[in-house]
Amino acid sequence: MKKLNKITIVGVGLIGGSFAKAIKKLGLAEEVVGFGKNESNLQTAIKLDVIDSYSTDIAEAVKGSDLVFLAVPLGVMKSVLNDMKPYLSESTIITDGGSAKSSVILSAQEVFGELPKNFVPGHPIAGKEKSGVTAADADLYIDHRVILTPTATTSKSALNTVKQLWSLLGANVEIMNPQRHDEIFAATSHLPHLLAFTLVDMLNEHEELGDVFQYTAGGFRDFTRIASSDAIMWRDIAMYNSDAIVKWLKNYSAAIENLTGLVESKESETLYHLFNEAKKARDKHIVN
Repeated sequence: MKKLNKITIVGVGLIGGSFAKAIKKLGLAEEVVGFGKNESNLQTAIKLDVIDSYSTDIAEAVKGSDLVFLAVPLGVMKSVLNDMKPYLSESTIITDGGSAKSSVILSAQEVFGELPKNFVPGHPIAGKEKSGVTAADADLYIDHRVILTPTATTSKSALNTVKQLWSLLGANVEIMNPQRHDEIFAATSHLPHLLAFTLVDMLNEHEELGDVFQYTAGGFRDFTRIASSDAIMWRDIAMYNSDAIVKWLKNYSAAIENLTGLVESKESETLYHLFNEAKKARDKHIVN
């Protein structure tokens, strides 16, 4: 892949910062520029060698950029696209790291009037429970999936550039329909996060249990680790992939109602079968 002259990271946190740090580590661009409103955060990114330079002016940040990576909450994706629109060249590739693709595509459609040919929606399936630029890791994407959801108008050239870039960062790139993406991740990512948040919130200073967290062991901590994730990001995911999330919340609610009945009536054999089948499925498909 030809070395890019300038890459702009809009939102230099964990996802954007890790992308930038990996680009710099591998020397895939002459310059990696960060954009954000928090200058202190951007200065930290410089000190940590995450980016080469920064600007709090969107025009300056994206001007002449070969590629812009949007690593911002879904709730501000449209406004960021709108702000940078006047300063993009026709050849600038726009890609993103949003967890819900249909909403990002809709935002681009509304901002540009039509979907730009150099627009390549994406979603890196990697992260940590900790957020912010101080958690940025150049190796974050190695052996992790990155899902790209090109639109009908996405050019092959732009798609190939983004695909090659992620591959060079060590990611396993997969192409997927955006609606299928949103359905899959509502069930496998968004649902577990919402359940973890809800469980911790339910037990926090519970009137019957008090400070129950002092008694928690490994199982509880493993299950609820993701409840330490960024609240703004997950609020936006709940808002912008709500249809698919609600569908799987209802499916889970039905499963919980069934489980409640089995436990209440002490259906030993049925409970064993349920637990054993779940164990076999996890052991088969998920490697720790």
